[in-house]
Amino acid sequence: MTILVTGGLGFIGTNFILGHLAAGGDRVVNLDLATYAGNYGNLAHLPPEKHLFVRGDVCDRGLADRLLAEHRPRAVAHLAAESHVDRSITGPESFVRTNILGTFTLLEATRAHWEGLPEPERAGFRFLYVSTDEVYGSLEPDAPPFTELSPCLPNSPYSASKAAGDHLARSYFRTYGLPVLVTHCSNNYGPYQFPEKFIPLMIINALAEKPLPVYGDGRQVRDWIHVEDHVRALSLVLDRGVPGETYNAGGLAECANIEVLGRICSILDLARPRQGGARHMDLAVHVTDRPGHDRRYAIDSAKLESELGFRPQYSFPDGLAATVEWYRTNPAWVESVTSGEYREWMRRQYRQEG
Repeated sequence: MTILVTGGLGFIGTNFILGHLAAGGDRVVNLDLATYAGNYGNLAHLPPEKHLFVRGDVCDRGLADRLLAEHRPRAVAHLAAESHVDRSITGPESFVRTNILGTFTLLEATRAHWEGLPEPERAGFRFLYVSTDEVYGSLEPDAPPFTELSPCLPNSPYSASKAAGDHLARSYFRTYGLPVLVTHCSNNYGPYQFPEKFIPLMIINALAEKPLPVYGDGRQVRDWIHVEDHVRALSLVLDRGVPGETYNAGGLAECANIEVLGRICSILDLARPRQGGARHMDLAVHVTDRPGHDRRYAIDSAKLESELGFRPQYSFPDGLAATVEWYRTNPAWVESVTSGEYREWMRRQYRQEG
């Protein structure tokens, strides 16, 4: 048996494939365009009989048709996406193309493939669309966490493009009967995350004794889920979820960004003290907040817990400590992804040198 995964060279895709195969899962065909945030080295050790990498664009209908016909996957896990809010503000077009047109293209190709399947393949087929809690917008400080019934109120080009994908996926279930499953997760962290995102950016800059740029007052609250917990949730939904349903996956770990940074710095103060007794937190600098910055996200995972038995296994303190240690002890990986393009992005975004 085979599953088709899109975006498998990215952070969540890499961890999903590694977890899937470690659990004895099906062979994976991995479709990824291998853009700046994708890293084939993450998966290069996998045997070819278990993992086939295909470089290609999810907007390429002909390629999608060919992969579905040739490999006859039992499921499609659609993780490919442009995902960095900051980049969506400065360049929204690629987000519309990948996250909306790419999702539409893949849904159309999958629908055509699925409609031609014989039973029982047709009944057992699944399409998993991986989305984000950001489609729900921003929560007030005392508001209850997002549920699957929360209104869709995206506030950035990124979240709006993912919300459009949500609506497309839902419509393909309602209109055509395609067995679609949708998930929304809270902020992920863990190994292999590209260091444009908050936690790896702070860890890598602190290790290099560079400024730690904090947007605005740093009081933006996020619910953090370790990526290994998230991909366990995805596997549960793919294997046991009810077609047409949406499932939210959170980490039970709400924390303000400035407090997350304080925890990272405290871990590094013990693991790798700075010279002269200086604290890593002394490197923090507050920079102009980004436009439309959501103040709070929080996810209610009660449905996922009650129906599929999901509970996060990582506490935030333990998961964060393990993540700091991973980046600290994998300098070659960090060097491989912090290319000239990455350094140029940092200079543009935060006016940071080096």
